[in-house]
Amino acid sequence: NSSMHKVKLIFHAVIFAALITSQSAIASPVSDALGNCMADNTTGKDRKDMARWMFVAISVHPEMRNLSQISKNDQDNVDMLMGNLVTKLLTESCSEQAKNAMNEGGEAFKTAFSVLGQLAMQELMTNPDVKSSISGFGKYIDKDKMNAVFTKK
Repeated sequence: NSSMHKVKLIFHAVIFAALITSQSAIASPVSDALGNCMADNTTGKDRKDMARWMFVAISVHPEMRNLSQISKNDQDNVDMLMGNLVTKLLTESCSEQAKNAMNEGGEAFKTAFSVLGQLAMQELMTNPDVKSSISGFGKYIDKDKMNAVFTKK
């Protein structure tokens, strides 16, 4: 039925945008309104929960499985938190903006959830331990090779 197809479209847009947060999406007034509403109606905890969900989703990739010990119970818990958050945002906090976005199709949802995904990652990236871990690869950069390429002669 058409209604179920629309719900599936939203679901896939949410997943796509949340996991591909670096992909630029084409903003529109409708997607901006939905994205702004969702940003305004999520807390730091909500965004951390979303980032946790993204981490768990990525951890099941065959190339990543050996880096994490995510239990089925942990996966179910983050799926529940994400499902509750998306439900709250689209049916309560931002229902009017979501209805307007539905008229534009999946692109408006992709854009709006991409913004929310970026905010979720920012929540994590501001942590000093994360910042330190991200810069850890620097000790393995070959400075002589870098200087040879980037030093003007």
